[in-house]
Amino acid sequence: MTTERSAAQALFAGNRTTLAGYEATHFGWSVDANVATITLNRPERKNPLTFESYAALRDLFRQLAYATDVKAVVLHGAGENFCSGGDVHDIIGPLVDLPMPELLMFTRMTGDLVKAMRHCPQPIIAAVDGVCAGAGAILAMASDMRYATARSKLAFLFTRVGLAGCDMGACAILPRIIGQGRAAELLYTGRSASGEEGHAWGFYNRLCEPDALLAEAQKLAADLASGPTFAHGITKKMLHQEWTMSIDEAIESEAQAQAICMATRDFGRAYDAFAAKSRPVFKGD
Repeated sequence: MTTERSAAQALFAGNRTTLAGYEATHFGWSVDANVATITLNRPERKNPLTFESYAALRDLFRQLAYATDVKAVVLHGAGENFCSGGDVHDIIGPLVDLPMPELLMFTRMTGDLVKAMRHCPQPIIAAVDGVCAGAGAILAMASDMRYATARSKLAFLFTRVGLAGCDMGACAILPRIIGQGRAAELLYTGRSASGEEGHAWGFYNRLCEPDALLAEAQKLAADLASGPTFAHGITKKMLHQEWTMSIDEAIESEAQAQAICMATRDFGRAYDAFAAKSRPVFKGD
């Protein structure tokens, strides 16, 4: 039994990884005190995505499921913009000439990025300034929370290039954030929504001053990273899974999820701290 347990532990340990030393080539990456910051860093073009950055972001968010040193993620853009979407010359131009099977490969790959963001256990906070358009708007939408500035411009631009608004899960996720009618308006018209409008509609959790935006998002991420991070992962999973459940199914699933959390050491730490009239120090186990 001991040998079998050791083999299982070794197998599990082999899946765990640290990402502080991850070498990103298509965006900026840093880890500080368990908070990872991803920087879309082509400010001269308003931080557009390329074929390579789509795939690299997808792969990174998949790896985060096994990371031991990242407990929360901040996603932002360099300069005064978040992301202008898919690069017109590097992506839109080549797509015009691709045959259908390869077009489907591309759209599935971009959708896989959203899946990876939704399935990684860490909370993701998008710090949105300036232009947040097309696929950039999708990245913000796919994040768990969004801080923005009054000058941010949210636009789902797909209809402006002759495409449907149903891109990368927009028709499923956006209505759940801002409501069906408001989502329909943005997806049909492709118009820009201001920071104040996005905040009033519930798309943004908070509006910040531009020079304080990243620091405020990182502070929220640090607060989450110092909390019961295993339980945060369960919360994220249930927020995602319960979209397709009945109320009875959701209540039962939450009963099971909460029982799992009650078996963690963090739950015991919280009780001990309460009894001692002190603040708990969570470790995520």
